[in-house]
Amino acid sequence: MRAVVIDPRGAFQLEQRPEPVAGPGAVVVRVRGAGLNAADLQQARGDYPAPPGWPADVPGLEVAGEVEQVGPGVVGVAPGDRVMALVGGGGHAERITVPADLLLAVPEGLSWEEAAGFPEAFSTAWDGLVTQVGVRAGDRVLITGAAGGVGTAMVQVAAVSGAHVVASVRRPELHDLVTGLVPDGRVDVVTPDQEAAHAPYDVIVELVGGEDCLERVALLRSRGKVLVVGVQAGTTAPLRMFDLMLARAQVIGTTIRGRSHAEKAVLAAIVRRSVVPLLAQGRLRVPVDAAFPLDRFAEAYARLAGPGKFGKVIMLPRLSGRARDCGARSCRCPQARVEARTTTCAWHSPASTASSAGSRVEPPVAT
Repeated sequence: MRAVVIDPRGAFQLEQRPEPVAGPGAVVVRVRGAGLNAADLQQARGDYPAPPGWPADVPGLEVAGEVEQVGPGVVGVAPGDRVMALVGGGGHAERITVPADLLLAVPEGLSWEEAAGFPEAFSTAWDGLVTQVGVRAGDRVLITGAAGGVGTAMVQVAAVSGAHVVASVRRPELHDLVTGLVPDGRVDVVTPDQEAAHAPYDVIVELVGGEDCLERVALLRSRGKVLVVGVQAGTTAPLRMFDLMLARAQVIGTTIRGRSHAEKAVLAAIVRRSVVPLLAQGRLRVPVDAAFPLDRFAEAYARLAGPGKFGKVIMLPRLSGRARDCGARSCRCPQARVEARTTTCAWHSPASTASSAGSRVEPPVAT
């Protein structure tokens, strides 16, 4: 099978790898779509290695596809089932072995692109906001970097929990798209310089990082909480501890990738029970910014690292660079589901000559 591989110098390339086999308690999934995340770029830079038991050099934390093999001891899953999963790595390939207790059923009518962008973003959002922070109806929640994949999930999970959302989005051209995520009007979309005018907040979700990010502690209500999820703009920030003390506030850091398998299985069960039904009912949706065939992996990672995204970047391993119903927000082809931009999707733009099999591509730097 083909897989994107991180070479010893930290560059991406497309290689052939052995076909996976379903061991006890696991299944092999034929990958129809795989989401891209900042962790993929961090892994290529050597900052965020894969946990034990997952491929050390194949990125990809979320997949959607069809079950091809079922290992011994697996019940309730059959070949041909449409599934999605949050995994520890290895998703940017044509097939992957996944523990059966991490699988989520893909709701009827959901595209592969949307399914591929669901597990990481919405598991992170639900775990952070509902399980860890305990967001409640009536809370005021600030979400920074709210137009990205995890940001759009955070906005929706906060809103469906009954909170009023203030979504901070640097680019004004994305504001209407973010507003459209919450049709009942429980979201105000602002630029970063307008955040203070909408304070105080019960919860602040930090998805950007940077040296000034913890200055937002001063915007909290008493007993408020800052949830740190993303640090692409910088991993070190000073904190005025007296502001934290005066507010009797908490700063919570979270990741999912490094958790034990038992913890991930518990989270999958929570998402299966509480979040997937909301997706099936149409109360949550997965915006797809762009979708790329696997042989155009360099363009996919470049889009991930670039500015101005709304929602998820997806790779589709089983498809080549032919015109297909990509489902991307930016596609203008007759079959596209959304036509919110004037650019074309990955299948209808000129193919990249740098991303062919065997080529070596330096990981882009996220902006």
